[in-house]
Amino acid sequence: MTDLVIQGVGKRYGAVAALNGVDLTVAGGSRCAVIGQSGSGKTTLLRIIGGFEAPDAGRVTLGGDLLADGPAIVPAHRRGIGFVPQDGALFPHLTIADNIGFGIERGAADRAARISGLLDTVELDRRMLTRRPHELSGGQQQRVALARALARRPRLMLLDEPFSALDTGLRETMRKAVAAILAQAGITTILVTHDQSEALSFADQVAVLRQGELAQVGTPAALYHRPRDPATAAFLGDAIILPAELGDGWAHCALGRVAADTGTRRGQGQIMLRPEQLRLNPAQGAGDGRVAEVEFGGASCRAIVALPDATTFPVGVSSLELPAVGAPVHIAVQGTAHVF
Repeated sequence: MTDLVIQGVGKRYGAVAALNGVDLTVAGGSRCAVIGQSGSGKTTLLRIIGGFEAPDAGRVTLGGDLLADGPAIVPAHRRGIGFVPQDGALFPHLTIADNIGFGIERGAADRAARISGLLDTVELDRRMLTRRPHELSGGQQQRVALARALARRPRLMLLDEPFSALDTGLRETMRKAVAAILAQAGITTILVTHDQSEALSFADQVAVLRQGELAQVGTPAALYHRPRDPATAAFLGDAIILPAELGDGWAHCALGRVAADTGTRRGQGQIMLRPEQLRLNPAQGAGDGRVAEVEFGGASCRAIVALPDATTFPVGVSSLELPAVGAPVHIAVQGTAHVF
């Protein structure tokens, strides 16, 4: 397996620090998603890994091979790295066969067989080999771009927001298909995205970048349920963050007494709950709060609940159980609150 190791990587553009001492290890054959807000440094990190930029400081190694040691770098074409950009970047004047075979030597005896096999790998009909990119849908073009990158038999695959231009349903289908293809091939993969749900569902490991520094790295479940700080919690999805008095395995907050992972913490603190941890039940009289707003979203709906102290937060509800706006409700908390 080919481990990617990034050590102390820094990059500045004039007075702006795009990256500042980034350390990240990606296990061979695994998938890592790098996420962050616009300007957080995720594209700069991807370009440094790919060899399109040189770091000012730090080292990058792949499978033990040194790719960058400060400004001294191995050129991109000698790294054995595949790259799939956001728009696919297919050559419009070439057929699909020639696009896929662009990285395969013209004289290779098995060239035609490899091109056809790669089209099979990304689950496209072989009749498409003679077409041009404009004759394919957006999802089909992305599959061809992936096949072209796989043709180089890369040690590492870089995906730069490859699903963002696709329709919602197609995006999910493509994400699952690409993850399965890369897992079967055993290729170490880095996905850069601004879509939190995409990162959580695609990757084995998620790295959150904030202002050029890694805020937290871990499994999707660990980051979602146990974020390091409120900013990370909010970036990864709806988060209900409340002040609380911490006790031995509990927290007293605006929702009452709830179970909490307090550890040795006592006294004042903050807790986090995810909307899916709350359940609403109809109340007679005042209840714990009232429904201030209802957001219908088909399979995923939300009710915005207001407490007597004017605190509001979202609660996930079934489309079959949407409460009426203004209805009083009791709030039940499931699971354990996370303590910051």
